[in-house]
Amino acid sequence: MHFKLIIAFVEDKKTDDIMEAAREAGATGCTVITNARGEGIKESKTFFGLTLATQRDVVLLLVEEHLSRHILEHIGEVGEFDAKPGTGIAVLIDVEDAVGVMHQAEELGEIVEEKL
Repeated sequence: MHFKLIIAFVEDKKTDDIMEAAREAGATGCTVITNARGEGIKESKTFFGLTLATQRDVVLLLVEEHLSRHILEHIGEVGEFDAKPGTGIAVLIDVEDAVGVMHQAEELGEIVEEKL
């Protein structure tokens, strides 16, 4: 079984919605790294030396390759990544190998067979 890694940088208030959307689209779980900072085209505003940027979360999803594009598009819609600037981005990366995913692979095997 082949996997891809979706890395989504999301507003912290949308993290739960993104996780739920990913599961609806076929993800079997995720890891969330909280309190990340980022900057887009426009620099973050400061006030007396304090940055006024909203906090971001990084959501990591190791997903089966046949489901990956659907999951990516679904979380993009729910997170409104293309609709509103600064709401987040998500990228899809090939995974060469993974360990510790045997349980997910067994469950995903049936789901992927149905889709193919």
